[in-house]
Amino acid sequence: MPELPDVVVYVEALSARIVGRPIEAIRLLSPFILRSVAPPMSAFVGHEVASIARLGKRIVFEVTDVGYLVIHLMIAGRFRWVAKGKKPPGRMALAAFDFANGTLILTEAGTQRRASLHAIAGASELKHFDRGGIEPLLISLAEFSVRVHLENHTLKRILTDPRLFSGIGNSYSDEILHRAQLSPLMLSSRVTDEQVERLYSATRAILLEWTQKLRAEAADGFPEHVTAFREGMAVHGRYRLPCPDCGSPVQRIRYATNETNYCVTCQTNGKLLADRAISKLLKGDRPRTLDELEL
Repeated sequence: MPELPDVVVYVEALSARIVGRPIEAIRLLSPFILRSVAPPMSAFVGHEVASIARLGKRIVFEVTDVGYLVIHLMIAGRFRWVAKGKKPPGRMALAAFDFANGTLILTEAGTQRRASLHAIAGASELKHFDRGGIEPLLISLAEFSVRVHLENHTLKRILTDPRLFSGIGNSYSDEILHRAQLSPLMLSSRVTDEQVERLYSATRAILLEWTQKLRAEAADGFPEHVTAFREGMAVHGRYRLPCPDCGSPVQRIRYATNETNYCVTCQTNGKLLADRAISKLLKGDRPRTLDELEL
């Protein structure tokens, strides 16, 4: 799922191309994408895009004199910017927005249709899409600490809870926790002041570094390779590959459709974290250190 750095770069690229330009046509290519119809899509045609902003992991188009288009890419949704008149890419295409200088296409890989498009009339309705998470790059250490201790959950869950922090998901939370040298399963109630400071610094550093990297990658073009697994990440998506800091093989915990990646040496004092599926299968024989795992 595109997270804060990815969405910021999307917003910047879209703003440079379509802010101040009228929407010439909107083509809904999948019946699943549209989740609200007031105002109808036809009402937006002919009106200028006044601004584009990030709201958590959502992208909001403000359209002059009409309202807002709120897009959530979810896991597999992506944007493509193509020459006007170019045919959308088959079944992946969900919607197309035509402008004088090109066409913005919303796509989604796979068969599940989770990406969404909402049309709303007023700014007051945007609050329904705001999960309440505070912006991690706009807060002080003290404000960050309050959020971390607001509920007693694992640090992984704290970072990715949109009610606590805005825009952080599975990928960058792995990178943040690795940079801070903290276990993803450490409970927030047990985190010391020094560890909170490390987590705060790591959060800012990772989000800023990756935003800059993605900007540089896109340069003056459009972000074409938005993915959760990027070359240069320390642990996310690097299961069994060496940790860049210590060389230990990166480990993972699987749950539902996600996984958490971490370094045993850098983050958990040499202890393997319990994977529910493996623990249930092996019970008391579950390996607890890298040495036992290698046996």
